[in-house]
Amino acid sequence: MAEQHAKIAVLCWEAGQVPRGLVQLETLAGNSTNPATYPFPVLFHRVQGANVETVLENPSREVLSRMIRDARGLVGRGVQAVTTSCGFNAIFQRELAAALPVQVFTSSLLQVPFVRRLLSPEKTIAVITAKKAALRPAHLAAVGVTADMKVEVLGMEACPEWNKIFVAPDKDVDLDVIASEVVETACAAVRKNAGVGAFVLECTDLPPFARAIREATGLPVYDFTTMVGLVAKSIGIVPEQPGGVLS
Repeated sequence: MAEQHAKIAVLCWEAGQVPRGLVQLETLAGNSTNPATYPFPVLFHRVQGANVETVLENPSREVLSRMIRDARGLVGRGVQAVTTSCGFNAIFQRELAAALPVQVFTSSLLQVPFVRRLLSPEKTIAVITAKKAALRPAHLAAVGVTADMKVEVLGMEACPEWNKIFVAPDKDVDLDVIASEVVETACAAVRKNAGVGAFVLECTDLPPFARAIREATGLPVYDFTTMVGLVAKSIGIVPEQPGGVLS
């Protein structure tokens, strides 16, 4: 019943095509595919053929066509904004936005140009991604990230427990170990570069650890949830608090 009133749709990977470790991460509030992440109804829609290979490793134009087709159907059902469950869909941002009559936000990387304007020009934006080798210049260009924005990309694939998602997709992962790896990745970035001014978490599986990163580094963290909150507010589905306009 809640999905009938959802104004935001999340395009997700095909059922049965998600590595075991990511399925475990989906149980955490803050994850893009966990209903508990949202203080309002959302519509989750699984796209046939969308998986690690066709979205993250080798972006598929066929999958993009399906995303456009499916999203148009969702808009016809009353959806007012469309997002995706994987930040690597950034590479499809322009095509999806051009094809749909509603707001499209494929990746938290869309926030990088905004964050850049909030910081001193000397500061670095640290982007934490699921897999650095897969985050190509084309992804960044598609969401307006330019070479002069002082972005440093940090890949979680250097972390053994996290990397099981890619090298052993049928195996369980230890979520506590992954939490430690995420925070240590952020802390190591600050130790290496004292000029880091903010973090942007590319991966939609990382928002559950955003608070721990903030507490460990003392720096602002932008992720999928900060982006979806902004869009939700823009279309009026986040209720205003009595006596104020901020929820």
